[in-house]
Amino acid sequence: MSKKLNLLFVSILILGALAACSPKAPFTSPDSSRTLSVNGIGRVTVVPNMATINVGVHSEAEVVTDALEANSAQANAISQVLQKMGIEEKDIQTSNFNIYPNDRWNPMTGEVEGRYFAVENTVNVTVRDLSTLGEVLNAVVEAGANSIYGISFNVDDRSAAIAEARDLAIADAKVKAEAIAASAGVKLGEIISISVYESSTPIGFYDGMGGMMAAEMDVPIAAGTLSVVMECNVSYAIK
Repeated sequence: MSKKLNLLFVSILILGALAACSPKAPFTSPDSSRTLSVNGIGRVTVVPNMATINVGVHSEAEVVTDALEANSAQANAISQVLQKMGIEEKDIQTSNFNIYPNDRWNPMTGEVEGRYFAVENTVNVTVRDLSTLGEVLNAVVEAGANSIYGISFNVDDRSAAIAEARDLAIADAKVKAEAIAASAGVKLGEIISISVYESSTPIGFYDGMGGMMAAEMDVPIAAGTLSVVMECNVSYAIK
């Protein structure tokens, strides 16, 4: 009985040795798709039909309540003038409001001689009729605005321009991918992934005098054009 067990044990060892010496099958990595990624850009030019003005009122007084009352009176006067010109109340929105103290220094002695308070109120005004933009600027200055920080132009409905720019961006990416594939001697497969995003910003106008000179001297302000830009990233499978 022991001889049979010994023979069986020897046979197992021999088979194991033969298996260890036999050539192994080549290792194959998991199948992975080859891809080609490209960026596309689409640009559509539109004519602005609205503008936003950043109007500021700055007031100063020795007593904080006096500065606040003066500022509120100026801001209310501006709002009333704008509404009389046909600008709706929803298009007049406060964007910034600050109250802060300032020391009054004597330049001769370098010492503080007193303190006063400043109140700043900034209002965003949306003008939907650009033909009245110059009149609006004059009106707000006459009503008490002492700063116009900037003007930005836009269109009230950008959906059509965005859709057109998106289609152009995707078409641009496809043309680029086909050209690269042809140069590399490969063929494009289906789209693996795609992302589209907008990268445009409204064009703006800013005059270094805070807008005061432009309003008081009736300087013409040209809206120009606005570019709506869409970008995309597309990954294609390579056949």
